[in-house]
Amino acid sequence: MRRLQVNSPGPGGGPAPVPVRALVLDTDGVLLDSARLHAAAWKTALDACLRAVADDAQPPFDRDADHRRFVDGTSRYDGAAAFLAARGVELPPGTRGDPPGFGTVWAVAAAKEQAFVELVRTEGVTAFPDAGPALRDLRADGVPCAAVSASRHARDLLGATALDRLLTVVVDGTDAARLGLAGKPDPALFLHAAGLLGARPAKTAVVEDALAGVRAARRGGFGLVVGIDRSADRSASAALREAGADETVTALTALVRSVRRERG
Repeated sequence: MRRLQVNSPGPGGGPAPVPVRALVLDTDGVLLDSARLHAAAWKTALDACLRAVADDAQPPFDRDADHRRFVDGTSRYDGAAAFLAARGVELPPGTRGDPPGFGTVWAVAAAKEQAFVELVRTEGVTAFPDAGPALRDLRADGVPCAAVSASRHARDLLGATALDRLLTVVVDGTDAARLGLAGKPDPALFLHAAGLLGARPAKTAVVEDALAGVRAARRGGFGLVVGIDRSADRSASAALREAGADETVTALTALVRSVRRERG
């Protein structure tokens, strides 16, 4: 396996070479333009829940601020539980098989799932334009890449966009449930993916768009944590750095350009 270096900011802001043997990339919001659909599905489910069980003074779910703070990158159950707790809404946990509704946390999570599936059916999901070229360049340079996601749909969506052919490993929500892997901000998903790539965390870079994912990568001891800010106004960069990102980029092509082959 070829050994590479990525320039990340060193002391004083200068470039400090970080040896990288593998990359682990989040799926939604990094490779696939699906984070907006997740945000819309969360809004549908959580606004309906607030109308059903909370008082009228509760503001609606904000698909930018609330999505980023409470649910982005987390499992459906953890995201629903975090948002409802922040709004002072107390629901019993319920069980994973609860149908969509508002009587339990699992029911709210199922309502989000139902809304997301419908959005995918009606609107579809596409890959970001830079995702395919970046993965092809990394593959040509001998850098194995893994895609991870808390969503159980990630593997199918990566297949539908043909990005799965450019990846060495895919770990999604179905794998996490089967293996009992905790969701972000726990680093279990990332650590499992790095292990499948045969790379130590200290020699692996993680690329994330979610605050929970950046925190997970930092807790996992990964050698480089890159935040990608795809927001129109680039407003997420500061929060990503505050959460622990070593650097931020606005496109995967920028990350690939910063990777240089170590010779000798």
